[in-house]
Amino acid sequence: MLNREYAELMARYNQVMNEKLYALCSALTDEQRKRDQGAFFKSLHGTLSHLVWADRAFLIRLESEPGPIGRPEDFDCPDFTALRAERQRLDQVMCDWARSLPEGTLAKPFVMTSVIYKTQRRMPLYLLVVQMFNHQTHHRGQLTTLLSQMGIDPGVTDLPFLPCADGLVSEVTAEPAS
Repeated sequence: MLNREYAELMARYNQVMNEKLYALCSALTDEQRKRDQGAFFKSLHGTLSHLVWADRAFLIRLESEPGPIGRPEDFDCPDFTALRAERQRLDQVMCDWARSLPEGTLAKPFVMTSVIYKTQRRMPLYLLVVQMFNHQTHHRGQLTTLLSQMGIDPGVTDLPFLPCADGLVSEVTAEPAS
């Protein structure tokens, strides 16, 4: 169903969007980033932290990161600079993982144990990979909403209009209507 090219594109999209959002957040004060804005993870910083925890968990499952997954509530990185450095590191690990993915791997069966839902699931690996990228996009949507509410324009977020899609997308000049 899905292939390495999909994983590479989505990993690069993830990296581009994270770079963009962290750059915007770096212009804010620590108090602004940590202010409870009523989001699911309360603040920009809380949402960014959750994404780092979740991506570590996905990468541990994909065997690109060592260690136990741990519970989300046990992850705490209050320092924005350290959180950003970890985000950059994880994005590179994810891009490297996608680039080295052997053909056919995503169709193989995979067993996952959820630390949140306390259940074990068997699925094709591609389903976990789709969930990983979907999860990131979902929470980045929350981040762009929080930034917008602060009067900060996050700019273009659509994959076909970002540099990571170059080579896949080309401009088409429409003929004028008669």
